[in-house]
Amino acid sequence: MNTGNSATRAATSPQQLPLFRKFPALGAKLPHVSLGIFPTPVEKVDQLGTALGLDRLYMKRDDLSGTVYGGNKVRMLEFLLGGALRSNAKEVLTVGYAGSNQALALAIYADQLGLKCSTYLLPQANAHYVRRNLLASYRHHARLHACNYLSLIGGVLGGLIRATFQNGTFPSFIQPGGSSPLGIAGYINAALELKEQIDAGLLPEPDRIYVPLGSMGTTIGLMLGLKVAGIRSRIIAVRVLEEILASPWLLRRQYRDTSAYLHKLDPSFPKLDGRMEDLEIRNEFLGDGYAQFTAKDVESAKLTREHGGIIMNGTYSAKAFSALVDDARQGVLKDKNILFWNTYNSRDISSITDGIDYHLLPRGFHHYFEDAVQPLDKEGFDR
Repeated sequence: MNTGNSATRAATSPQQLPLFRKFPALGAKLPHVSLGIFPTPVEKVDQLGTALGLDRLYMKRDDLSGTVYGGNKVRMLEFLLGGALRSNAKEVLTVGYAGSNQALALAIYADQLGLKCSTYLLPQANAHYVRRNLLASYRHHARLHACNYLSLIGGVLGGLIRATFQNGTFPSFIQPGGSSPLGIAGYINAALELKEQIDAGLLPEPDRIYVPLGSMGTTIGLMLGLKVAGIRSRIIAVRVLEEILASPWLLRRQYRDTSAYLHKLDPSFPKLDGRMEDLEIRNEFLGDGYAQFTAKDVESAKLTREHGGIIMNGTYSAKAFSALVDDARQGVLKDKNILFWNTYNSRDISSITDGIDYHLLPRGFHHYFEDAVQPLDKEGFDR
């Protein structure tokens, strides 16, 4: 089952967003720029479901959210880059790990909008996708900075000062993962989009929704949006980042902050207290740490590729799907409606990176191209 061909649909205008239709005052007050192709399809993945013994397995294809680059960050960047444009910023800055998908998405879409982009990137376990993301960011004119935890704050502060003097305006700082109240609005809208797809009969109301838990913006937005939409699904958020960086306490605080922010802009938006009765955080699939692939990641990525043609990544989506696989094999999902929210880009960006010499990157990134990738980064991940 498919909501339509994303390659032929036009980018969504702000007036068409389910969030703005439900809360018109937000449409007048929240900054927004159309970047993606929405609604993203919902598919009943029968072959993959059969392989797992599931009759009602669906996938929300946010991997197709953009024609050049998809994934969950496009929804957030529509609001965040809208905010940058509204503030007359000439440059955007963000922080992430070396292979950050958010940093790459920001570089691509900022470039489309004529904004400069600087990314301050921390070290991580090596993988083929790290090399690809760095080269693609370079191709889209991002200013790349290799940092460690000690130099990060000084580097960002220096970048803010430099950008202000060079551009004549203060740059827009995009929080890691795009997980600010403004960015999270993108996934509140996504939940309301899902509600419309349920109402249209494209899928039944899910009993469970599986999603990766990293910088938490996707999970928080879905929690808020499902509550507003009256959807009773349980979110299974699968940890892909250490708890010190994505704790339940921080999740609740961001939940409350986002709810309060939108309520202030539009009092008809409910002010919610961050109760987590419809959320289950799963910690057992993280492995040895962020971006460290596991054997379960490899198995899950092969399953989705062989039985659905779906590309997954061992840092985020494959870990979340591993939880779904594990639950299916234990019989937990029998006779339930299951939705996997695919947050990973599936657009082929090899044409963007072809022919780029990695020596053109700052020297601090060269080791990702010269050192071996981690042993489990083999067939099954990416392309």
